[in-house]
Amino acid sequence: MGLTIAQKIIKEHLISGDMEVGSEIALKIDQTLTQDATGTMAYLEFETMGLKRVKTEKSVAYIDHNTLQSGFENADDHRYIQSVAEKHGIYFSRPGNGICHQVHLERFGIPGKTLIGSDSHTPTGGGIGMLAMGAGGLDVAVAMGGGAYYITMPKMYKVNLTGRLKPFVSAKDISLEILRILSVKGGVGAIIEWGGEGIKTLSVPERATITNMGTELGCTTSIFPSDEITREFLKSQGREEDFVAISGDSDAKYDKIIEINLDELEPLIACPHSPDNVVTVASLKGTKVDQVCIGSCTNSSLLDMLKVAALLKGKTIKPSVSLSVSPGSKQVLTMLSDSGALSHILASGARLLECACGPCIGMGFSPNSKGVSLRTFNRNFEGRSGTADAGVYLVSPETAVAAALTGEITDPRLLGEMPKIEMPSSFKINDTAVLDPEIEEKAQAVSILRGPNIKPFPTSKAVLDTLEAEISLKVGDNITTDHIMPAGAKILPYRSNIPHLSQFCFGVCDKTFPERAKALGESIVVGGINYGQGSSREHAALVPMYLGVRAVITKSFARIHIANLINAGIMPLTFENQDDYEKLSQGDKLSIKDIYKGMDSGSVMLKDETNGEEIKLICNFTERQKSILKAGGLLAFTKEN
Repeated sequence: MGLTIAQKIIKEHLISGDMEVGSEIALKIDQTLTQDATGTMAYLEFETMGLKRVKTEKSVAYIDHNTLQSGFENADDHRYIQSVAEKHGIYFSRPGNGICHQVHLERFGIPGKTLIGSDSHTPTGGGIGMLAMGAGGLDVAVAMGGGAYYITMPKMYKVNLTGRLKPFVSAKDISLEILRILSVKGGVGAIIEWGGEGIKTLSVPERATITNMGTELGCTTSIFPSDEITREFLKSQGREEDFVAISGDSDAKYDKIIEINLDELEPLIACPHSPDNVVTVASLKGTKVDQVCIGSCTNSSLLDMLKVAALLKGKTIKPSVSLSVSPGSKQVLTMLSDSGALSHILASGARLLECACGPCIGMGFSPNSKGVSLRTFNRNFEGRSGTADAGVYLVSPETAVAAALTGEITDPRLLGEMPKIEMPSSFKINDTAVLDPEIEEKAQAVSILRGPNIKPFPTSKAVLDTLEAEISLKVGDNITTDHIMPAGAKILPYRSNIPHLSQFCFGVCDKTFPERAKALGESIVVGGINYGQGSSREHAALVPMYLGVRAVITKSFARIHIANLINAGIMPLTFENQDDYEKLSQGDKLSIKDIYKGMDSGSVMLKDETNGEEIKLICNFTERQKSILKAGGLLAFTKEN
């Protein structure tokens, strides 16, 4: 039987395990990336391991999230990361050089290589045929040290594209269409491979938009073939020697096949507060818009920005609308400026923001109270924008411009004729903002620079054979990592300070949770379906661990979060019968006995000491995961081994 693209890359990088769906496999990792919101903790973890040098082919530390320096905290973190990078063999992308996924795609990504990053949108690299996956910072730290990355062997889904996109319909609309079809949990446990004749009409930046948004499906990653379109992109970046052709075999087998006819697509929009709440733009015609944001790792390529500039040329945005534009990299911004396209954007009344994540993670440019904000981003979770009662919609750059010009949600096809966009055959190459690490012989003389906000990695407790604890919090379905550990300009600067960060834990759901959890000492959290979806931020596990959470019981978990919980020494358990969720209430006292025996059998019995109910819970852990939990987390396990 033939192999899919992903199966071929997995086979080449397989260290241990069998490529059978549902079994644990260990992969050799070629490249890693971090960003500053998760990177400080990842490097603290790497230092704790006592290793002198990274062992990957290339590891890059990006500064793109916490670039709003309203105090010393972010600047101290940047200084710390730069010194760690210089000492330990990591390339350092300076603030202003761009968003990690955009820059990595342009300058470092190589087809056929494995990449993990401490950011959930690392699958962007699948746009050039990489097996690129988001991971927790501790998993990235282990990979930098030469350790394997462990995942459950995924199912394989195939999306066949036919036809060609019509004017004003873009790759973002393809992403929203697959979200409409599958939902935010429809890709869990799968890798999505894109194929069909329609992919030949899509450039690498368009493919990267699609693989970036694939994260919102909950899938392990998304991937396109590496073909002549990939070769031309790498050639334009002066990296043709990195090209490797990769395609799936004609007799490869897929667990699910989805057909999308590009000829039939129209502009789509995701309504608050979920990326899969998708309707047609036309159906919301006339909805007043207060703010428009164009950028993020989803839609900040030169292609996207040139389309925006062409549509804004000679026009002025509505006085009632505030428009921001964030190019994805210094390369994009430079080429926009050199071509004159930037002038059209500025003349329209748009505000030019830094080449960084910015508004996407609530780092500035928050909407007005109860404001409607159209964004070309990948997430519209409640409160993520920094304004709790804002209505955030996800759209393509074309739809974003139409709203900025008209002041309301408008089908961009009503703007007239789509301007023709001419992409350059070669890109301007200037990597001076990427600092090389010190050579190994001199690296030991480099001093690590730590600020007062950088606190030591918190210690976790080993899972014991009996757990007796109270339910400190009960939440519903689709709880995101933004619910558990919010982002935003007020909180992100404390990502390297778990004690301070802990006061914001579950603040979106229940502001009293941190105080209650501390008072209990040890507790259990109960959740619904798809618990922990969204960002790869391990802080959503580390902070609850610091507050004494010993287990999380849910109907189902998101992939990265379940790994982060185990890495933090927290038991992730699921209901055998999902209806049993209704039997538990916040404040109930629970007991779970014979946990070690249950780990071996795959299930444990929970007794609710408050109401007398007995509930069967599933705990299907691999031998390695059992050892990690018994050791008290991945860091302790790694030290022991």
